[in-house]
Amino acid sequence: MRNISILLLILVIASNLLADEKAREIVKKANDKFRGKSSYSEARLTVIKPNWTRSLTMKIWALEPDYALILITKPACDKGTVTLKRKREVWNWIPTIRRLIKIPPSMMMQSWMGSDFTNDDLVRESSMVDDYFHKIIGQENINGYDCFVIESDPKPDAGVVWGKIISWISKKDFLFLKSEYYDEDVQLVKTMFASKIKKMDDRVIPTHLELVPANKPGQKTILEYIKIDFNININPSFFSQQNMKRVR
Repeated sequence: MRNISILLLILVIASNLLADEKAREIVKKANDKFRGKSSYSEARLTVIKPNWTRSLTMKIWALEPDYALILITKPACDKGTVTLKRKREVWNWIPTIRRLIKIPPSMMMQSWMGSDFTNDDLVRESSMVDDYFHKIIGQENINGYDCFVIESDPKPDAGVVWGKIISWISKKDFLFLKSEYYDEDVQLVKTMFASKIKKMDDRVIPTHLELVPANKPGQKTILEYIKIDFNININPSFFSQQNMKRVR
């Protein structure tokens, strides 16, 4: 009887490990598909608040996972503003005052360009794939797409911002269609909705992202991708403080 109990316990553990590995593989496929190894994109960011709306357009160069450069092209008052990410550091170039400003750790959770995205969202110090334990907790249909519902809990030694993330990832094409972000007290902070599935370069991805804060009624930020080229030829040297001042 004891041997049978031990065997059953081993089978349960093995089954859980296989399920967790499947969940991790789903998250990895979705993450790799949306980011690629490198990319160039053009996008429109719209910040909607109860009393006003603001839009800007931008160009984004990225070399995953350590480098990103964002150039604001419109409106005129913000044109030429650049945000640079180099590994765990974030810098802003403000052309109107000709100043290069390093974002200190104390401001990483502050709003980026008045939006619901934070400076930490740009840095993405943590790895969605490797810094969390993943498990499938259900299945659900989102806008006609059958999805895995995956809960991601931070590993004990991971320096992550979120206390939990719940993701809805389509079974077909492995697309992030919805993500809920919770703080350390497991209170919902914000929800990301992804839609307008289109072919961009060599893959099909959501091109319309809505980030909705949980405790700010009538407020949200919309990020719309106009163009994306994946796996471009770009070097780390492109992501320099000197290039912030001359990129166009």
